[in-house]
Amino acid sequence: MKLDDIKKLHQKKYRAEFGHFLVEGEHLVLELQKAALHNPLLQRSELYVTSAYEHWQSPFKPHLISDRQMAQIADTKTPQGIVALVPMPATGAPVAAPLAGERAIYLHEIQDPGNLGTILRTLAWFGNFRCLLSPGSVDPYNPKVVRSSMGAIFHAPMELDVGLDSLHTRFQRIACLDMSGEPVQSASFRAFDCYLFGNEARGVPREQLASLKAQPFTIPGCGAIESLNLAATVNMCAYELSR
Repeated sequence: MKLDDIKKLHQKKYRAEFGHFLVEGEHLVLELQKAALHNPLLQRSELYVTSAYEHWQSPFKPHLISDRQMAQIADTKTPQGIVALVPMPATGAPVAAPLAGERAIYLHEIQDPGNLGTILRTLAWFGNFRCLLSPGSVDPYNPKVVRSSMGAIFHAPMELDVGLDSLHTRFQRIACLDMSGEPVQSASFRAFDCYLFGNEARGVPREQLASLKAQPFTIPGCGAIESLNLAATVNMCAYELSR
């Protein structure tokens, strides 16, 4: 791919057009290399480095570029000098079947890249979780999501554009987070297949929650503020489910 096209990958429409996204920095490239050992798609990644990383050990096709060219394709203000060009799964490509005991975390129209990256990092840490993203959610291949995931984007299974109305055909037992309901510490919280979390500002439409017959649970607090951050909420729930 030409450098002029690689620069365009900071925009979602060009990521969709070219079918690639960028991974920047030592840590993320190392996580990519680990994941590529078991993922043939990721093995087709390519590496762009400056002279500082010319001898970087990698299974990917290498390209040596100047510091000026690196500054053009990197998203950060002071790039380290190492960027990977990574192929994205094709639209409609088969998704790996759920593992035994795997739980689904469904995110409805999540908008904040930092929230999604943090959630993916948490799900990868605990393992045995699958992230389902609704239509209208932030692009998981957004550079800010990729960076904040700290490489978890390669380790947490994801499904994109999963309609809210499709959940009842896939999952018999659906839970949601609400201000009212049983506490997440209760034993019954662990009895569900899918856990539904809403948009940072709007949540999930009440009529759709009712049609899904989602069981409400809450994280008890002192009530001094109106709500918890979405990523913090998912993190605490994932911890409870993994205890």
